[in-house]
Amino acid sequence: MKRLLSTLFALILAMTVCCSQELPKREFRGAWLHIVGNQKIKTMSMEQIQTWFINTLDTLQMTGCNAVIFQIRPQADAFYKSELEPWTRFLTGEQGVAPDPLWDPLEFMIEECHARGMELHAWLNPYRVTSNDEEVLCKDHLYYKKPYLFKRYGKQLFFDPGEPEAIEHTVNVIADIVTRYDVDAIHFDDYFYPYPVKYEEFHDDDSFVKYAKDQGFEYWQKNDWRRNNVATLMHKINDTIKSIKPWIRFGISPFGIHRNLSETPDGSGSNTNGLSNYEALFADVPDWAEKGYIDYIVPQIYWKIGFKVADYEILINWWNDSNFKGQLYIGQNISTFDAPDLVNPNTTQMARKMELVRTLPNVDGNVWWPGWSIEKNHLSIADSLSQKYQKNLALIPAYTDIDTIAPDAVTSLKVKSKRIVWKAVETDDVMQQVHFYIVYRFPAKGVVDLSDSQYIVGITREPSYKPADKRSKKYKYVVTVVDKCWNESEASAPLIW
Repeated sequence: MKRLLSTLFALILAMTVCCSQELPKREFRGAWLHIVGNQKIKTMSMEQIQTWFINTLDTLQMTGCNAVIFQIRPQADAFYKSELEPWTRFLTGEQGVAPDPLWDPLEFMIEECHARGMELHAWLNPYRVTSNDEEVLCKDHLYYKKPYLFKRYGKQLFFDPGEPEAIEHTVNVIADIVTRYDVDAIHFDDYFYPYPVKYEEFHDDDSFVKYAKDQGFEYWQKNDWRRNNVATLMHKINDTIKSIKPWIRFGISPFGIHRNLSETPDGSGSNTNGLSNYEALFADVPDWAEKGYIDYIVPQIYWKIGFKVADYEILINWWNDSNFKGQLYIGQNISTFDAPDLVNPNTTQMARKMELVRTLPNVDGNVWWPGWSIEKNHLSIADSLSQKYQKNLALIPAYTDIDTIAPDAVTSLKVKSKRIVWKAVETDDVMQQVHFYIVYRFPAKGVVDLSDSQYIVGITREPSYKPADKRSKKYKYVVTVVDKCWNESEASAPLIW
């Protein structure tokens, strides 16, 4: 009987370890928090907004997320203090009107994210100025100073991507953000040239005639010229970011289809039949990745498995197999996660989608849309993440294209006032300075195995850690450092406590 129990215990232990190791130690787990179209914020006080943000971040932390992609410039405006663009109407209800009392939502969110061991990626839209023809721009808006930089299309107003001054303005806005704020990345979504309006052409003939020939494009190459305009913006933004703070990443979240098979004579497109980035939005995202203009891609694969026009499984395999430079995360639409599985209709497609994310070799994580749905536990998404798919904490994959050098290990682990404290090695090399400390807890007599995510108990900016549970037995603690590109140091000497 003892031998049987021993064998059964060993089997259960092996299964537990196996299940634990299915949760990767490194995985990007982002959540988009949008403000565009949000009519709730303008009715709330500063305290109410901050409480809502805190509750949302607490939920994201509890569900294992490690990055927040926070919208700060939805329509050539600012959800932060800016001298270049007006306060957004989504904060106060009227564009150009500052919050009262004055506060900075971006600074607030950066501090709160970092305090929870999460990154803050600042999300901007490069070209959109209005969402409909009823919106009123404030008198100080750039539109009234330089109207030639803008074009009306459908019921909306956009920057003209062909105007060099429009590019310069956007680059200046981002340079200002990167200089003044401790953001971890700059992020664009899928709005480049505007989505097509039926029976209407985007009227950029003036800028095409003015600039195209000198830029090397003939009259029949207008689409190539448009793609070059966007690529020029991406290149200049990345160069500007890296010249100011070389560790800050630049990420793009394009529409999920790059090009359809029918659009590519060489057969390189995906077996889909929807709108495409390359043909409709004039965004050649893979080319930007190959040239090093961007550090990560998050294709918005917002459809169900089996959707004929744009099948999720076809698209995630296409992006994985293409193996472009930089990291690849998948934009996940939470509202599709209750769709029945095609093999077992009694379950949803979530298990299959997560299996694809974690078995395809070039996929490095997910970004959840919309992030506010996690806070509301829509479709029990918070339960699924916290109890199963993101149960263990995870480090963001290292951005080794930017930096490969790991920081020095921490020293002098000891217990002080019921907290574990340590010291970091000081350095003048900003690339190796502390981004976060990673705290591991192992059985007191166990082996230190930094590869297993089940042993990560804390990600913190503070050089100390207090166990959350009541101490009933001793454990072995070690601490590592990750730098701003998520290179991890060696483990500290262990502390038994």
